[in-house]
Amino acid sequence: MSSTDLYVVADFCLIPIGTGESSVAEHIAECHRVLEKSGLTFKMHGYGTNIEGPWSEVSQVIHDCHAAVHAKGAPRIATNVRIGTRVDRETPVGRGNEVKLKRVEEILARDEQA
Repeated sequence: MSSTDLYVVADFCLIPIGTGESSVAEHIAECHRVLEKSGLTFKMHGYGTNIEGPWSEVSQVIHDCHAAVHAKGAPRIATNVRIGTRVDRETPVGRGNEVKLKRVEEILARDEQA
């Protein structure tokens, strides 16, 4: 990561369109294969994927997912992307999403103790 490449915690939802099938599981599995090869930290969930790393690498892997899903036969793809950055503190590489969730869980645990 270059000194000018921001570290991002992102969420994206890739939606294959025009496949003729109501299920998109095969196409999303292809995207998962691309994500695994990227070496970036990611976690798929029911309606998208959390991913983190340098902005340029995250952008590239989303591009690569598009290319792979098109190659799998999807004539169109729509993708929603949310990207968060912060420069007021260090984000632990590969643990940005985990740290964010842990902080909320700590707050909720405090509520339960009160």
